Amino acid sequence: MNEEKTNLNTGLTAAQVKQKIEAGEINKAVDDQFKTNKQIIAENLFTYFNLIFLVLSLLLIFVGAYKDLTFLPVIVLNTVIGIVQEIRAKKILNKLNVMNATDIGALRDGKEVQVPIEELVKGDIVLLKTGDQIPADGQVVKGNIRVNESLLTGEADEISKDVGDELMSGSFVVSGSAYMQLEEVGKNSYISKLTIKAKAMGSSEQSEMVRSINKLIKWVGIIIIPLGIALFSMSYFVNRMSLYRSIVSMEAAIIGMIPEGLYLLTTIALALSAVRLARKEVMLHDMKSVETLARVNVLCVDKTGTITEPKMSVEKTVSSKSFKANNLDQIIGDFAKNMPPDNATMKAIKNFFANNTGKKASSILPFTSVNKYSGVIFNDHTILIGAPEMVLRDQFDQYKDEFEQYASTGYRVLIVANYPDVLTEDDSKLTKDVEVYGYILLANPIRKEAKSTFEYFAKQGVEIKVISGDNPVTVSRVAQQAGIKNAEKYIDAQKIEEDGYEEAVKNYNVFGRVKPEQKRKFVKALQNLGNTVAMTGDGVNDILAMKKADCSIAMASGNSAAVQASQVVLLDSNFAKMPDVVNEGRQVVNNIQRSASLFLVKNIFSFLMAIFSLIMIINYPLQPSQITLISAFTIGLPSFLLALESNHNRIRGQFIPNVLSRAIPGGVTDMLAVSILVIAGGYISLDHNDVGTTATLLLVAVGAMVLYHISAPLNKFRLLVMLGSFLGLILAIIFLHDLFSLTMISDKAIFILIVLFCAATTIFRWLSRILDGVREVLIIFDQKGKNMTFGDLREAYQRGRKSPSN
Repeated sequence: MNEEKTNLNTGLTAAQVKQKIEAGEINKAVDDQFKTNKQIIAENLFTYFNLIFLVLSLLLIFVGAYKDLTFLPVIVLNTVIGIVQEIRAKKILNKLNVMNATDIGALRDGKEVQVPIEELVKGDIVLLKTGDQIPADGQVVKGNIRVNESLLTGEADEISKDVGDELMSGSFVVSGSAYMQLEEVGKNSYISKLTIKAKAMGSSEQSEMVRSINKLIKWVGIIIIPLGIALFSMSYFVNRMSLYRSIVSMEAAIIGMIPEGLYLLTTIALALSAVRLARKEVMLHDMKSVETLARVNVLCVDKTGTITEPKMSVEKTVSSKSFKANNLDQIIGDFAKNMPPDNATMKAIKNFFANNTGKKASSILPFTSVNKYSGVIFNDHTILIGAPEMVLRDQFDQYKDEFEQYASTGYRVLIVANYPDVLTEDDSKLTKDVEVYGYILLANPIRKEAKSTFEYFAKQGVEIKVISGDNPVTVSRVAQQAGIKNAEKYIDAQKIEEDGYEEAVKNYNVFGRVKPEQKRKFVKALQNLGNTVAMTGDGVNDILAMKKADCSIAMASGNSAAVQASQVVLLDSNFAKMPDVVNEGRQVVNNIQRSASLFLVKNIFSFLMAIFSLIMIINYPLQPSQITLISAFTIGLPSFLLALESNHNRIRGQFIPNVLSRAIPGGVTDMLAVSILVIAGGYISLDHNDVGTTATLLLVAVGAMVLYHISAPLNKFRLLVMLGSFLGLILAIIFLHDLFSLTMISDKAIFILIVLFCAATTIFRWLSRILDGVREVLIIFDQKGKNMTFGDLREAYQRGRKSPSN
């Protein structure tokens, strides 16, 4: 990189910043999650199915079938609602994003100012400190830092960066502080190029639900055109029907096969969910995380900041039996005076140990998550403060009786020791024995809401795994105090063999002395065992695991790198908000599953009926206006209202099997009933209007049964939805029968209607029980896999047949 050097004393001037912005040299993200209003309107307006509906409308206008255009207002309304809701959601989330924008220190006009990362420009001098994510590409111009480039390279090594060394965006600072000059910003930065490449590879990041709906819509889009051409050709060329009849019957089949409101409902439900969470101070970086969190069955948490408050305090010091002096506090005070407060532990030490001798250090050794200690160098020796097992090494057993009693009561213990040599960042490995001075006992108060939050997860069947860098005895004690189930099952992560992680996560719930790269291995091991894993974190040492997890949750009080790497951010850093996030996800997924089942009943019926019509060489028996009536009151209205219901039931099974098991009975029952009606109508000479009206009433009756089955067990709200839909149907039939092509039917048609309705009730109940049983078998198989026995299969099937659908 060859970039003109910016004055290190003044940074850029206001005029230079303005010039850079005008030149487009600003650090604007290429993966901005927010679309423009024009993009939202275009994406909702110019869709494949809207094009199909436009063609269908033009064909109906061409043959003068104006009253069969009743589907148009529904399509227009769907599109308008989709646009309005998405723009509203974007405004709320955009405002929240701006409020929560990550700032970083930059030198401008000779002053250090806080600038949002996306407002940095090429040539800016930026101050980096521990925990910061490097915002753009550039090079170190002053100072020294250690960085972790694992998000870019996959390697977890900490790399020392001195003046002149290049820094890549996306990596983060592990220790130290330095000034860097930005040389490649925005779309030209390394992380942006990686993002563009990832986007070009496809949308594998979509949730199972959205992916499944997209797949359904894709296949429907492929099928409808050849099927429509076949139906029209058979009616017009084979059956010699008029152009009017041929187009109208073909369009009725096509409209019945299009799930016109399903994708819209999903988009709106997810957008409203994000808005509701935003009002609770929960921000989503990724929409799929709502569904993923709702499916999580293992939650990995750190001790500090999740179980306990992020603030740390020193409780007291304890001198070692071998330390004869009485100046331990002053030694720690000298250490604290020379060490920058760049993490919560050092801030607590600095606040507590104010007294010192004023002794000046020759250099310092910053804390790293690999070494787990920091040092201050005085002349020919180094004072170390850190984790006892890392500082003591072979001496651990010699001193453990002095401090393990404190760890077992929940204190975090740091050792204070003298190392008889000078350490440097490049050569920080301990090879000699240390002289132990004493121990610092730190405490984090347990969050007030922690116990009730973990009780909620226990009731929901979500297993908690505590993964911490602290002493396993300490972590276990704190976890037990917070009410985490099986918290007494703990292990020192340093004792786990490379191939022993899966066995460890099966047998233990608390893991102590965990290194950053091990956190990722724990998450991977849990996923290998078939779990959906969420990971919470607030520090740079959590990022590798957060990236690997199915869903990552960050505390806003944590460092900027962890916040940027996460999918969900708790803006008030309140872990008690987690049940709200999980419940929100469950409401969205459960309600969309139910609504999708309603939509697919019509789609399955129309598809099967179209195939039946082609095989029997008969015209499709319904008209577009009749399909619109059925859709409006047995699908559209109830699915919209039911999507508003609070529904926090656990999500069981996969999206497609769940939806199809509820939709197939209704779709097949509809097809059988209408097929028999068409055949019987031919024998007893029912006219076209009689068949169409009777078929419509049959589909309405079966639709009501499907709605009842999907809504079971009924509550007051669901009952009101059913009654409202039924009332709307009655009023539409009485007052708008001409609009929906409904006529008075003959006595023969009434008799057939009653007989077929009774038969449809039996068929539907029989099919529903079979499919409910099959769904339960699939759910159990999904959980147990190859371990499933024939007895499990039979028991699951019987349970599914007996239990209410919902």
